[in-house]
Amino acid sequence: MTIVRLYIDPGTGSMLFAILIGLLGVARFAFKGLWVKIRFLFSGGKSKDTSDEAIPLAVFSDDKRYWSVFEPILKEMDKRGFDCVYMTASEDDPGLKQTDMPHVKTECIGPGNKAFAKLNFLKATILLSTTPGVDVYQWKRSKDVKYYVHIPHSPAEMTTYRMFGIDYYDALLLSGQFQIDDTRDLEKVRNLPAKELVLTGSPFMDEKRRKFEERSENAAKASSEGKDPSDKKVRTVLLAPSWGTSAILSRYGADFIRDLLSTGYHIIVRPHPQSFTSEKDLMDKLMTEFPESEQLEWNRDTDNFDALNRSDILISDFSGVIFDFSLVFDKPVICADTEFDASPYDAWWLKRLPWGLSVIPRLGAKLTKENRGDLKKMIDDCIEDESFAESRRQVRDEAWAFQGEGAVRMADYLVAKYEELKKAQEEPKTEDTEKSETKEPKGKKVKA
Repeated sequence: MTIVRLYIDPGTGSMLFAILIGLLGVARFAFKGLWVKIRFLFSGGKSKDTSDEAIPLAVFSDDKRYWSVFEPILKEMDKRGFDCVYMTASEDDPGLKQTDMPHVKTECIGPGNKAFAKLNFLKATILLSTTPGVDVYQWKRSKDVKYYVHIPHSPAEMTTYRMFGIDYYDALLLSGQFQIDDTRDLEKVRNLPAKELVLTGSPFMDEKRRKFEERSENAAKASSEGKDPSDKKVRTVLLAPSWGTSAILSRYGADFIRDLLSTGYHIIVRPHPQSFTSEKDLMDKLMTEFPESEQLEWNRDTDNFDALNRSDILISDFSGVIFDFSLVFDKPVICADTEFDASPYDAWWLKRLPWGLSVIPRLGAKLTKENRGDLKKMIDDCIEDESFAESRRQVRDEAWAFQGEGAVRMADYLVAKYEELKKAQEEPKTEDTEKSETKEPKGKKVKA
């Protein structure tokens, strides 16, 4: 018997999904309209439908690891008495367990297409998310969401998203001027409407820095009292790459882990979470070949704070974790030269090295095929070279504006934007306004 396997490419799959969502949408609104009429008749014409009122601020997280990105912002919004709904695709998201923010409702909307199906019919004034790709594949802009706002989950780039990742957002809240410059250049080269770009800082970097300084103070106090619990005898090296064909584990694989183990140092391997989905066979193979031991640990913690805090040096490629490690924890990095292939990313359009890769030589050493032979010496030299400290300070200032003020500034923006949109909705429309709105392309109504 011959088994025929049906393959559907991502583009076709997205189209079929969009058709299905459209049919479901028609059915949903038809049923809703009928239900409202029935309620109206049975109430004697006095019933008002309030079951589907717009959420003032909806926050979408496609993975539990981004709770640390949103938590500082939501805490600030809650302090101001501003109602928000945090929607996550992860059933075990720590945000679902929060109980100290009465103005923040949380819910799990399911993984993958289940989450997108919910978002595609969402009714909200503002939607805030770190997830790229709105209106590109399965995630479509809802006609009942007034404004889509994106915040990056790293103070690094806007150009190392997969192509078109931020094209259909209305606004971006950024931490560095270079992000603004790159976004404007992308808009020009692709002839896109100008988005609203606002320099606000980085709330999650602020929170990590606060936590790190608190830990450092406690450790210093314990050490002065002769109670230092660390008792660390060997250096700890953290390998935390990105994912995809240009990343370390895809390029060098098992050979690179062997090189690290040969140093005799304690090794933490923390693959990008997406690797366990998109590169599952590779991860299974590596974790089987290199099981955990006293020298080697595989780290899959939701929050990367502990792994970063325990490590003396980071080895990575083009992952945004480079900036968490060097700018927050003020430690050196080694960046592996994996011959970055820009073709899947927005960086391809700009025909220049992404900002994050361009500043790596200022943060630490560059690992190549030629100098991999003496990895231990490179690690030692990089840790002991104090000249990188000043460079880290300079890069920190470029990538991380308004340090310590990120959550307040983002909350200021979101509240002001909500009031602006609410006021615009309440104002009576003129004939000219209605004509101008019908001429704007769907999904691209933005503020220059």
